[in-house]
Amino acid sequence: MKVPALTFLVAVAAAVQIPLSYKWKSGPEDRPHYSTLEENDWPIDLSRYKDQMVVRLRGEAEDAVTSQFRSRLGSTDTKWSGVLRTLKEKKFNVWAHDPIQKTTDVQVNSTELADLMATFGITEPEFVIRDMAQAIYESYPKDYTSDQEQFRQQSIKEVTAADFRVLGDVFFKSYRPLDSINAWLDMVHQTYPDLVTIEEIGKTHEGRPYNVIHLSRAGSDVPHSDRRTIVVTGGVHAREWISVSTVLYCLYELLNQYEANPDRWDEWSKLDFLFIPVQNPDGYDYTWTTDRLWRKNRQPSSSSQESCVGIDIDHSYDYHWTKSEDTECGEDYSGEYPFEAIESKIWSDYLNSTNYDHKIWGYVDLHSYSQEILYPYAYTCQADPRDEENLIELAYGISKAIRMTSHKYYAVLPACLDKDSDMIPDLGAGTALDYMYHHKAYWAFQMKLRDSGSHGFLLPEKYIQPVGEEIAEGLKYFVRFILSDDR
Repeated sequence: MKVPALTFLVAVAAAVQIPLSYKWKSGPEDRPHYSTLEENDWPIDLSRYKDQMVVRLRGEAEDAVTSQFRSRLGSTDTKWSGVLRTLKEKKFNVWAHDPIQKTTDVQVNSTELADLMATFGITEPEFVIRDMAQAIYESYPKDYTSDQEQFRQQSIKEVTAADFRVLGDVFFKSYRPLDSINAWLDMVHQTYPDLVTIEEIGKTHEGRPYNVIHLSRAGSDVPHSDRRTIVVTGGVHAREWISVSTVLYCLYELLNQYEANPDRWDEWSKLDFLFIPVQNPDGYDYTWTTDRLWRKNRQPSSSSQESCVGIDIDHSYDYHWTKSEDTECGEDYSGEYPFEAIESKIWSDYLNSTNYDHKIWGYVDLHSYSQEILYPYAYTCQADPRDEENLIELAYGISKAIRMTSHKYYAVLPACLDKDSDMIPDLGAGTALDYMYHHKAYWAFQMKLRDSGSHGFLLPEKYIQPVGEEIAEGLKYFVRFILSDDR
């Protein structure tokens, strides 16, 4: 039985905590300063960020070709390497760096800022974020509170394409917590049962489901073992909310494409899509309840030297894995052995046992931030990826598709440069990119989404749809390339 459109919208709005009467606004000018509010009106405890800021260090820029050529020769920029090594040794919290422009964004408090300025002889700091607590407050949905009521589950049997588009326009106005995402995905499955299935492939340390969303046309004459699989993942680092929203948006856009032209999917009958919007469910949930800037999972390490929890899932894969220099408390902590992070082991087991016959042609792992398309390898700059010329050409094609959509430039680089593994080897070890490229995927990329540095990990919600649109176009270019590949 078809649910009336109004009933549908009310039901799902309740499930994802969206009041239908809500007037959406954008821009920080619509928000009061968090300090003027009662603490119980804060989404999380913001006092921990009160004295925090992000500043940018600048070195001497070089062009991408020079940088790549230097790294291939095994030559390092000793001055830049010294900056990175010093930051690591002094345990500064590095958010991101641009290996071409030689910029590094560092999170500090006022005491650390003085130390940073003295260490590097800085007289006038360049601020990326001056008021961390306010920026974090503004990253949460305007109607979100930490004691939000329990999500109502609704069974939605059928909705129209118009309803789906309207709901999507609302859903992607804000970032969404894990329960909202799961409610949304349940609705997507119930709306498109012949196209979308949700498979739980394991449980996290805290008992949350690790879900893979399949998008595939039912009734195709092409057997599963002959289909070309494309994997799109996000949210491996919990604080990178835009990567989660963008994976969901790519799924949403492909379904809208299907509604607009179902016959076109005949040519896509050779394809399977696997979407994992939240690779780190425990960490992602923690960013909504406790610490917006949490990065790792929430799993205790097998080491008992310190009381900190969490392993960087993206340093846990068993391909050129190296134990990181970071201790348990560090954000890049790799664990004590390969696949110690539960989530990486779940994904590997699924690919190699449960779904071993998937032929993965394309892999895209979404992160933030800095607007880059990174190709293998991450662990070293001195190993040549197979079919390198075509791999780079494909990356530039994806970058052009994005630029034609939004006029935003995504730089194309080997991942080793972004990771600085040419200077500090353990930083590029054990990545999902290298593991998937070496073992499973013929074409593999890591994409770092917007922006280029003015918001960092706290990209405002008004950019969710623009980023989703540009990456969806890049994904469609990737799909066309794979369909045209006759290997």
